Amino acid sequence: MSSSSPDSAPQSIAARLAAVQARMAAAAREAGRDPADVTLVAVTKTQPWGRVKALIEAGQTVFGENRVQEADDRWGASEAEGLAGDVRLIGPLQTNKAEAALARFDVIETVDRDRLAEALARAADKLGKRPRVLVQVNTGEEPQKAGIAPRDADAFIARVRDVHGLSVEGLMAIPPVDEAPGPHFALLAKIARRNGLPVLSMGMSGDFETAIRLGATHVRVGTALFGERDPG
Repeated sequence: MSSSSPDSAPQSIAARLAAVQARMAAAAREAGRDPADVTLVAVTKTQPWGRVKALIEAGQTVFGENRVQEADDRWGASEAEGLAGDVRLIGPLQTNKAEAALARFDVIETVDRDRLAEALARAADKLGKRPRVLVQVNTGEEPQKAGIAPRDADAFIARVRDVHGLSVEGLMAIPPVDEAPGPHFALLAKIARRNGLPVLSMGMSGDFETAIRLGATHVRVGTALFGERDPG
């Protein structure tokens, strides 16, 4: 889909945003929850700035990016236009980019190993900025996917807090694409409860309603807002 496609027009972006918000609210009410307790994180990775700007102008305020450099390029442009948002890192982070990530992002959702937690702690001391972090849990224990194994999550959360001195707000997960997401969301919620963590970032375009019913506080949605990405 090119950036000149009708799907990139501001009114189309606004309509998609309204439709996603309505679905989120319905899922929350069905679960006996206040819709205001669930935050939409718009996944803006690879999107042309015109589409992102249209989403901001439609009222969206929280965004997810996968890479530090891409986020710097995109959100540097937004700041030049006087536009801003709460921008979160939702992709894997290399330790050598910890300082750059901390300087750019409001929240880092993908802390999954001690070396990264240590690097973020060092960057926090250098920059004088305490990071807001989530621990990523690999609920399906997929070898190709980032995240701490569920059986190791409690001990890792404790180390992030007590050894590395970071404040963990919650957990994030991406279930396997070929499995029902519900059990993975339920597992993440269980780990969060026993560790006293209030934030659950889980659920994407195809399953965010299930995630909301199982306790998600943040859902990460891209395709339902922007349509399918251009191939290649």
